[in-house]
Amino acid sequence: MRANVTELPTKADPEIDLAGLQPVETIRRRWPMILAAALTVAMIVGLASELFGSGLAGLTRTVPADPRFYICFALLYLAAPIGDFAIYRRLWGIRWAGFAALNKKRIANDVVLGYSGEAYFYAWARARARVVAAPFGAIKDVTLLSAVAGNGATILLCLIALPLGYQLISPPILRTMIVSAMLTIAISVVILALSRRIFSLPRGDLWVIFAIHCARIAAGSILLAFAWHFAMPSVPIGMWLFLSAGRLLVLRLPLVPNKDLLFANFAILLIGQDRALSEMIAFTAALTLLVHAILIGAFSATDLAKRTWAWAGVGRGG
Repeated sequence: MRANVTELPTKADPEIDLAGLQPVETIRRRWPMILAAALTVAMIVGLASELFGSGLAGLTRTVPADPRFYICFALLYLAAPIGDFAIYRRLWGIRWAGFAALNKKRIANDVVLGYSGEAYFYAWARARARVVAAPFGAIKDVTLLSAVAGNGATILLCLIALPLGYQLISPPILRTMIVSAMLTIAISVVILALSRRIFSLPRGDLWVIFAIHCARIAAGSILLAFAWHFAMPSVPIGMWLFLSAGRLLVLRLPLVPNKDLLFANFAILLIGQDRALSEMIAFTAALTLLVHAILIGAFSATDLAKRTWAWAGVGRGG
């Protein structure tokens, strides 16, 4: 009678183990591309929802006839990606191919979720590890300095605008704005107090980045004021500059509800012409969404063409 013999486990074949790990390693190498593709799809879905919801309705409103409005609008639209490009050109020496990624970063922040653009740009940078080394620290520092610059502008505008316009604001909203301003100051103080632990870039680079962010914010406010002035020339440019600063203040305060509605009501109280002003704001918002959609379509078509040519080259080589 044959005795039962317990078979000992044999050592796994190293070739089989490596083959099993290959899909995992492939996913690890390709996760930046997967994340970037997922966020691109989210951008397209978000833009479609905005445009086919109420966005396209804004394009049916009164269209500004002065071509200078569109010049200022184009410069305003490009202010953020140009500022970011100047920053990352200094840090990484990126070429103009990175300008498309920075535009996608801005679009993702507008139509997907806050800071989803930074996630997209981080994935883009990780996919180019040969060009960009350790991108997380640089993107973190640039994002934090953008917040500090924006908070600084908000605090400055609070000091200027609230003494002049507090009578036009209801007491509950005024209290909320004051609390929001204090919270903004506290956040900025904490970031600055912990700057040596938070920031990883050299101090010289940090100052340059901060200066670029400040210049971008100032240029954006001025260009927006001039665009509005060319759309509604009956209102003096000084009033538009004041309203542009007020818009920056309202949009950046963290606890203020219905920010767009609050700004629109504040602007109507100052200049009147509620229908013309509402139509101009709706047209500007719709035009921004339309440019977003055009750029996303162009970038996606370009990427698809590059991949098609690459696959065709591989096929010919094989």
